[in-house]
Amino acid sequence: MHYKKVLVAVTAIFLLLSCSSGASNKTESSLLWKISGNGLQKPSYIFGTHHLVPVSFLESIAGIEAAFEETEQTVGELDMRNMTEMQMKIMGEGMLPPDVTYATLLSGEDAALLDSMLHAVVGAGLDQLGQLKPAMLSNLISISLYQRYYPSVASAQNIDYYFQEEALKRSRPVVGLETAEDQIYLLLNSQTLERQAEMLACMIKHPELLKEQMDEMQAAYHAQDIQSLRKLYEKEIPDDPCPSTEEEKKMLNGDRNKKWLEKLPSIMEEKSAFIAVGCLHLPGDDGLIEGLKKLGYNVEAVSR
Repeated sequence: MHYKKVLVAVTAIFLLLSCSSGASNKTESSLLWKISGNGLQKPSYIFGTHHLVPVSFLESIAGIEAAFEETEQTVGELDMRNMTEMQMKIMGEGMLPPDVTYATLLSGEDAALLDSMLHAVVGAGLDQLGQLKPAMLSNLISISLYQRYYPSVASAQNIDYYFQEEALKRSRPVVGLETAEDQIYLLLNSQTLERQAEMLACMIKHPELLKEQMDEMQAAYHAQDIQSLRKLYEKEIPDDPCPSTEEEKKMLNGDRNKKWLEKLPSIMEEKSAFIAVGCLHLPGDDGLIEGLKKLGYNVEAVSR
């Protein structure tokens, strides 16, 4: 098995729960927001990341350096200090049960197409990667295609990791809103293997949709337009061949935001926080901006 490629994908898989939550025209378009009031002694900030955009992008964000330096701790979706341990956990959970193969999950035609795409995109076929769950292969293909489409940024340092690393250099605490186990369940175990295989088969039959989505998301994020990002996520594609269910979308976004909103008040009360989470967790009626406002905080876009 091409373990190096798989481990790179495993690291990125933790970061692909990024851009998916809820949007509303009531929310201004900005990636950086100031949180104050409601008893906070010092303001905190929340920044919407794109987990596959390089650190150099931060140069275009007005006020982000000052916001980071003002705060006393950094909060992310995951505490990324133990990535090696996380990789091992996700590799363990990412394997198919011994009695399940792609011959049982897919038709012969779909299995052959998958094998061909894996060879073309990843450099190894089902003979080497066929032990992995369909969700793992979906992410491996997506990340490999991203690296092919955007080679100049594919190997750049990740924004989420950068903020945590900078916090540790300043001897500041790093707090994760979720555990590795939370994300492993969401990515690899929340859907049945049959549903994972269905979505994987659909993706490899329509790679042009993935490329179009990546291009649109790149453009919207670089424009710092979280409203457009959300609209991309919500966009109803006529006769969409690979639709997610409302339950799947809710589990990926709204449910997670609700749990985070239960944790953030005590975190911000203890120390001012720089919160860096996936950009599409910010907007929407079930997003973090509206959620924080409902809790009584003042949440203001930092001027671009």
